[in-house]
Order: sequence, then C-alpha cells, then structure tokens
Amino acid sequence: QVQLVESGGGLVQAGVSLRLTCAASGGAFSSSSMAWFRQAPGKEREFVAGINWRGGSTYYADSVKGRFTISRDNAKNTVNLQMNSLKPEDTAVYYCAVRHSFLVVTSRPSDYAYWGQGTQVTVSS
Repeated sequence: QVQLVESGGGLVQAGVSLRLTCAASGGAFSSSSMAWFRQAPGKEREFVAGINWRGGSTYYADSVKGRFTISRDNAKNTVNLQMNSLKPEDTAVYYCAVRHSFLVVTSRPSDYAYWGQGTQVTVSS
C-alpha cells in the first residue's frame, strides 16, 4: 500500500542545480528511514543520501557530500534532494526508498522495502 513518486529530474548542464521530490503515501513514516539511491546503466544501485524521518538526521555518500542536501517535510510526507553543482557523473536514475519501521539509515538497497519508479537526471558537460 506504500507508494513513492519521484519528480524533478531533467536534462541540465554541469554546474547547475536540481531539486528532486519524493511524495510518500499509503503508510505511516514517522518510524521510518528514507533514502535516495541512484543507478546508471550497467552499474549497481548506489546510496546517495538518507534521512531519519523522526529526528531528521542526515547521511550522505562521499561523492555527493557538500553538494547535495536531503530534507523532509513531515506535514506533506515528502522528502527532497537538493542537488547543487551537478557533474556529468551524477547522471543516473534517482530512486526514493523507504525502510519502513526502522529509524536507522543504511546504504544497502536490500534494506529498503519500498521504492519509487525513479526520475532521470542527465547532466551534460
């Protein structure tokens, strides 16, 4: 019954910014962890950023730390990913995921039970 819908992707030039949004519905998320993953063709899905829903603690992959910011809006049940200074290597399909009933953010895709359909981010040089 949980549904996640990502939006905000697009085609941009290197150095610009995008803001992705994940709209969550169909469940209670106050005791959950939410995360953004990304996957490029032929590559494994990798952790980008995560947030503890209740406390708001954030976690980032080294490759995006300092450029990306994850945030949540409890009232709207949304999670955002602000992506600044985008690089061509950021090109991927970005997915929102929920680790339901767990407050601990992890970087393992198998720990997350619910996934959105993804939104494409393409960064040209």
